Amino acid sequence: MRLKDQLFKRGTGIHRAILRVTKGRLLGQLGGMPVVILETTGRRTGKKRSAVLTSPVVDEGRIVLVASYGGDDRHPKWFLNLRDDPDVRVTIAGHPRPMRARVGSEAERAELWPQVVEAYGGYAAYQQRSVRNIPLVILEPTS
Repeated sequence: MRLKDQLFKRGTGIHRAILRVTKGRLLGQLGGMPVVILETTGRRTGKKRSAVLTSPVVDEGRIVLVASYGGDDRHPKWFLNLRDDPDVRVTIAGHPRPMRARVGSEAERAELWPQVVEAYGGYAAYQQRSVRNIPLVILEPTS
């Protein structure tokens, strides 16, 4: 496992524990963006997996996530998991809810990317250094 992956895993575990204990009151926002705990089903193991992420766009029940992995040329594991099984659970501000994930279309990305970069300019730098087109993931409430 790469050092970056190890640091990400440990940092995420600590952040997740703090969020759960405080029900999102502590570290529930980073850089002005709400923090979400995204629970997916592992594509290889079938086990529940969770990632702590920020959402630059939250509106009308829709949550937008950026699969940037800090500008890495690899997709984050959570992205690969939800691509195979789009039924996820999201906890935001201490409130869990089931949602369905999908990768935003090119038109949606073109519309949302300026809002994403406005929320956190680092995403533009991540895109510049990555060879892949960083996907936007749109989470919507399940019916």
